[in-house]
Amino acid sequence: MIPNDIIAKRDEPVPEDVARLLASVPEWFAQPESNAQYIRAASSKETWTVRDTQQQVLAVALVDRHFPQAIEIHLIVVDRAHHGLGIGSELVAAIEHDALAGNVRLMQVKTLGASHPDAGYAKTRRFYEKLGFLSLEETELWGSGTPCLIMVKPLDQVAASA
Repeated sequence: MIPNDIIAKRDEPVPEDVARLLASVPEWFAQPESNAQYIRAASSKETWTVRDTQQQVLAVALVDRHFPQAIEIHLIVVDRAHHGLGIGSELVAAIEHDALAGNVRLMQVKTLGASHPDAGYAKTRRFYEKLGFLSLEETELWGSGTPCLIMVKPLDQVAASA
């Protein structure tokens, strides 16, 4: 388990960190236009970071709050050197805990759909499924040939009050 003071919601933008982290995992983030949008978004969206004891950013999540009862993970990226350590899971858990405290009832994420044969994104879908996300719909939101899978997770209000 990662200490709570290492995962935090931040007010300061982290575009340089997002650029560095995206570059560490090009098999997931290899589209320059999309990466540029993520980097710009790191200056305006709700930002969560995981830092090591030297304050180096190991992971970033960008969150949208479209409605009071729903949030979306716009981006989550973990430095390749720290994959498999539970950092992504802990980061999502921290966002979920904060959302529950604010009476949010639904969390969503968009990822590449299963109709695309990308093995890396199959791993991404398994990650979200392990965290309790359910596949809702696969659309052509991102254009033909890039199926967008919308995944949702109902948040347990009972757990928030425990």
